[in-house]
Amino acid sequence: MYRKFTADHIFTGYEVVHCNFVLITTTEGVVVDIVDKKDAGDDIETFNGLLTPGFINAHCHLELSHLKGVIPNGTGLVQFVQQVMSKRASFDEAKFDAMRTAEQEMYTTGVVAVGDICNTADSIPIKQKSKLHWHNFIEVSGFVDAGAQKRLADIKKVYEDFYINNQRKTSLSPHAPYSVSKALFKQLNNETANQLITIHNQECGAENDLYQHKTGGFLDLYKNFGIDISRFQPTGKTSLQSWLPYFNNNQSIISVHNTFTNHADIDFYNERSKVNSSALSTPNAELFFCLCINANKYIEQKLPPIDLLRKNNCPIIIGTDSYASNRQLNIFEEIKTIQQETSFSIPLPEILQWATINGARALQMDNTLGSFEKDKKPGVVLIDGMNDLNITVRSSAKRIL
Repeated sequence: MYRKFTADHIFTGYEVVHCNFVLITTTEGVVVDIVDKKDAGDDIETFNGLLTPGFINAHCHLELSHLKGVIPNGTGLVQFVQQVMSKRASFDEAKFDAMRTAEQEMYTTGVVAVGDICNTADSIPIKQKSKLHWHNFIEVSGFVDAGAQKRLADIKKVYEDFYINNQRKTSLSPHAPYSVSKALFKQLNNETANQLITIHNQECGAENDLYQHKTGGFLDLYKNFGIDISRFQPTGKTSLQSWLPYFNNNQSIISVHNTFTNHADIDFYNERSKVNSSALSTPNAELFFCLCINANKYIEQKLPPIDLLRKNNCPIIIGTDSYASNRQLNIFEEIKTIQQETSFSIPLPEILQWATINGARALQMDNTLGSFEKDKKPGVVLIDGMNDLNITVRSSAKRIL
């Protein structure tokens, strides 16, 4: 048995085709083909709007869902981090209910896969029953070298919990440059060879201040939490140029936020990538730049350098961050905000690629998700309320398969 879909437009994952084409899937959602309408036969389901493969939320914190509306917006990252650390504890039932609500919102608004940050095993019961695909990034932090070994040993117990509960798409990842010590970075490099990892990068200017001059707002954070950073030595370089060299074991990396990433950082990565590629017989490492624009507005009231990333052909993907820093976990709302906040035009196929095939590639799920290609099962999402191929304030997205 088959299902057949057509609409004003169909986005394949790469390009937009028009209403004379029909998407054919099995009843379970496996793509069979996209064919001319005259060859599709009967029982075609017709929609107003655009059909697209399901969205990839490349960065989320499901276990912070109970903090929705708890932390005020506009605090700046340093204050935001302190409030998350002090308020993240919760009664299990309240936390579970909030995670379930968040998972359901993502599902109904068209998300098919999530790159999720985990500090505990609390989200495992949700994920065991979820219809979404998950890559679990077990977050490692600790800014004092002396505690690196214990920090890693403790968090590996969380990793093992995910693995024994059949959450096999799981990897260790550093939290952020301001929360991971030199010794811990080195240990993580050894632990994550040839794996996919993620890191919060350059979310605020204070992160660059820390590495370039050992100044800025993070010094107050360390003081408030009794963290001794007397042995920390600034590199004189930006944050990205300081942490990226630690990872030289063919890791693929999702760099999240990148709000204060500059042209020199991108040049640094490109030069380093050329050197690494020539040294590897089968290089497959890649750096993806994840945008979480609504979270950036919520916390720092700053926008990431989208045009800089585009002009340098950086692989861009999209995330929502958490309810703690966002009012919703809807990837299409991220797309709308990107289009509303940028002074330049981004072609619709390009921005939809960020949310579909690029995200699937970043999470290493592009063999099954991200595009309407034969034998994939990417989900089918309808975007309505459009003006031809232009997204409007009335536009919305919902899953139809």
